[in-house]
Amino acid sequence: MAEHTPHDTNESSSLRTPIVAVLGHVDHGKTTLLDKIRGSAVTEGEAGAITQHIGSTAVPLSVIGEMAGDLVDPTDFDLPGLLFIDTPGHHSFSTLRSRGGALADIAIVVVDVTDGFQPQTEEALDILKRTQTPFIVAANKVDTIPGWNPNDDQPIQASKDRQPDRVQSDLDERLYELIGHLSDEGFSADFYWRVQNFQNNIGVVPLSALTGEGVPDLLTVLMGLSQRYLKEEMAIDVAGPGAGTVLEVTDERGFGTTIDAVVYDGTIRADDQIVVGGLEEPIVTEVRALLQPRPLAEIRTEKEFEKVDSVAAAAGVKIAAPDLDDAMAGAPVRVVRDRPVEEVIAEVEAELAAVEVQTEEEGIVVKADTLGSLEAISSTLADEEIPIMRAEVGDVAPRDIRVAETANEPTHRAILAFGVDILDDAVALADQEDVGIFEHDVIYQLIEDYSEHVTAIEESQQEQILENITRPARFQILDDHTFRQSDPAVVGVEILSGTIVRNSNVARFDGSEPERVGQLKGIQDEGEDVDQARAGERVAVSIDGPTVGRDIEEGDELWIELPEKHAKILEQELTEEIPADEREALSMYLDKRRNRDPFWGK
Repeated sequence: MAEHTPHDTNESSSLRTPIVAVLGHVDHGKTTLLDKIRGSAVTEGEAGAITQHIGSTAVPLSVIGEMAGDLVDPTDFDLPGLLFIDTPGHHSFSTLRSRGGALADIAIVVVDVTDGFQPQTEEALDILKRTQTPFIVAANKVDTIPGWNPNDDQPIQASKDRQPDRVQSDLDERLYELIGHLSDEGFSADFYWRVQNFQNNIGVVPLSALTGEGVPDLLTVLMGLSQRYLKEEMAIDVAGPGAGTVLEVTDERGFGTTIDAVVYDGTIRADDQIVVGGLEEPIVTEVRALLQPRPLAEIRTEKEFEKVDSVAAAAGVKIAAPDLDDAMAGAPVRVVRDRPVEEVIAEVEAELAAVEVQTEEEGIVVKADTLGSLEAISSTLADEEIPIMRAEVGDVAPRDIRVAETANEPTHRAILAFGVDILDDAVALADQEDVGIFEHDVIYQLIEDYSEHVTAIEESQQEQILENITRPARFQILDDHTFRQSDPAVVGVEILSGTIVRNSNVARFDGSEPERVGQLKGIQDEGEDVDQARAGERVAVSIDGPTVGRDIEEGDELWIELPEKHAKILEQELTEEIPADEREALSMYLDKRRNRDPFWGK
């Protein structure tokens, strides 16, 4: 049988262990904190008290009582303890789904007290907000404050009181900054010992994952919060058919493809029929073996498992069964037991359908490692108003390139890959078909990289449009500068605003109606042929068509004639791309045209 906490067999057996996820920015101490809790639990607890599950660690109430000392009286609680998800980070957190919400019942957001809120912290808060998951903030690394004297494994208030006044005020200042930032994000927060109602306020727990200071407080707040606000949700039918979520799909020697899952309801037995969410459709299969690590084994390095007959919620377990190759991380696992299998398949399909990814006819392709991360990325893309044509779990394959290349917009010929591999033949095809592949394991960075790519494409598109569009310009024929009267007329001019370019049509305004006088064939600057001339310059120009003294005169103001379509694009799309003097020429030209026709160029 699987090992369970002592509470699994007494009158509180219908209350399961709350599931705790640890989130936060990279390097802010998530893994150190998990290791500290796990390590302290092993030290404090008698052998076998702490159970290592697949992907999670169960810390029973008795061990939490030992670690928290005077802060926790185990007789005040009837929840069996806490189950910590071992894979830290909001990427895994967003993987963890149950019934359309987050699998974790409660979360710890780890923030480096000296580094403050970072992009991944914001991302974690967004996910918590979206899934409405209660959380507490662990203000980590208090031991890095200059002058801090560590008091290993002590409650934080006792340790803080022992610090010099300057150090205490330094810590308070940093904590108030975090509290202010939480307020900006829409969360009311305070030092945890001042919080009366944890449903309305976020508790901030100062601690050091390295020295253990404040860790007793963290465990106390987690237990208190769970007992007070989550107790009803923890009430389950332990003997009922198990329900869980796939954490990871892995190959295990001797067992083939297996799934690591967290069971959050009921019991799963070694001979159960189960339904698992798959890439194409739900997979119906029989459990061949349930595997747990050997007691106290470190799951990330230990490869030795033992078979167990059953696992009751809440627990992590490795499930070996046939046909799991297409199982999907983040998807539901359901035990069929005495229900019709069609009913359970429908349940799994309904939960998969609840993953909200809005796809459109035109947009980018998104590939992610889990359903949860797919949902998190899609939500962020929706906020950024970036459309998605296809979103799937799995590696980037040639068929994804084929989908991406059908996009009409050049900016949409792109694949965003989150936590997945890109197959070699997909890379080659992407190069061939000019499809951009962007990969990162941080959502905001992935989207930022793609946005920079879009900006580059748009800028080059605008440059191309500018090259092919007639630009506005106003210039004046200088007195005594007629070098040739006609065929073509050659005159000296001064450009008053804008840019004149060869082969442009030249017009003169008679009232509000431009009259074309000819075509600008050549520009010479001090005897040298040039392609264009800018505002402020004096050059000689040859104009094919008019005769000086009859069609045009010295002193006349002439304009480069703008096609209406070009004027519209310049005003509506490229105003920021052209220099101020050119904008001035455009504005004057439009004013003249609109005196006669108010809608010209609109």
